[in-house]
Amino acid sequence: MPFVDTHTHMYREYYPEEFEAAVQRAIDAGVTRMILAGVSSDTLPQLQEATRLFPDNMFALVGLHPEEVKADNEAELALLETHLNDYNVIGVGEIGLDYYWDRTFEKEQEEVFYRQLCWARDRQMPLSLHIRSAYSEAIGILQRFKPGELKAVLHCFSGGVQEAEWAVKRGFAIGVGGVVTFKNSKLQELLPKVGLENIVLETDAPYLAPVPHRGKPNESSYIPLIAQKLAEIFQVPVATVMEQTTENAHRIFDKLPL
Repeated sequence: MPFVDTHTHMYREYYPEEFEAAVQRAIDAGVTRMILAGVSSDTLPQLQEATRLFPDNMFALVGLHPEEVKADNEAELALLETHLNDYNVIGVGEIGLDYYWDRTFEKEQEEVFYRQLCWARDRQMPLSLHIRSAYSEAIGILQRFKPGELKAVLHCFSGGVQEAEWAVKRGFAIGVGGVVTFKNSKLQELLPKVGLENIVLETDAPYLAPVPHRGKPNESSYIPLIAQKLAEIFQVPVATVMEQTTENAHRIFDKLPL
């Protein structure tokens, strides 16, 4: 059973000189399924190229990232929605709320978030959720939907026990990346309370590389390093982490080939 990187930006923009080589390194490391997160319509050509070159390995999400939300988003949303049925598009993302740096477009972020959640519900597509410094607001919006209407991963999870328990009760998965390998990461104490059966692996490449590559460009080939840290936390073999997290990924992203 291969590893799945459930959230990566492994497209040519970030690896201009060695895109194909970086993807091949991931495949050689056993990471044979990579889910590419969309950010805006500017991302679409990158997603299309990657999924065309690696149709058995790379799959795309389409969505408007909260930090890309502006005063007027109608044209952008209309364009993105037309691409939800594109080749190898398997979900909506990354979408959500991000109030960490700026709350200028707080109202617009919430409106855009809700509309894209409706896309996912109406098309029965899974979600990759980006929530930063906005968990109470995001949960309030997500609770407008009935339990079971949405399937989602809380990408790069940064909430606490209460948020994790709420997500798990909803059937959502917790996305865990390189941050878990950082020395003072709170995830190391939180994750045993979440349970391995509720966790998926991700890199968010080229960001947040795991130890020993921290501070350098990340890539999907580093997924086994994250799995190794989870094996230490849960005191199980790496193979168990691989099997369980891959099963979890397929539960959420049900159009992802086995």
